[in-house]
Amino acid sequence: MIYFDTAYIAKVYLNEPGAERVRELARTAVGLASCQIARVELYATVHRHLREGRLKVRHLRLVLKQFENDENEGIWEWLPITPSLVTEACRRLQTLPATVFIRSVDALHLTAARVEGLSEIYTSDRHMIAAAPHFGLEAKNLL
Repeated sequence: MIYFDTAYIAKVYLNEPGAERVRELARTAVGLASCQIARVELYATVHRHLREGRLKVRHLRLVLKQFENDENEGIWEWLPITPSLVTEACRRLQTLPATVFIRSVDALHLTAARVEGLSEIYTSDRHMIAAAPHFGLEAKNLL
């Protein structure tokens, strides 16, 4: 199973730079996982594409329909945001060096992947890439 952050999930459904490489990885993966928060982030990303004029309403609906179909087919495994996950993310955040920049949602992604026993995460976010080793993960970026 491989872990995609939201930017990688978005490339599965939206025509963004690097999307074909990410789609190929997704097609060959044994399983795809992400933290449940990625679902909300994906909807916000698709909406941003609409707001910025990169998607029309009918395309937005098609993208979200495909995403929902894939969810129903079990393509995505959504790792839950539990009280223990939040506690673990907080624990990890308090031990980070002051030089590490990290957003709260990124800390949830990294902690979810680590708690799931994964050793790597796919992301193009430079801050997540830099923070990943502090969570015991290797960040991979195809882009």
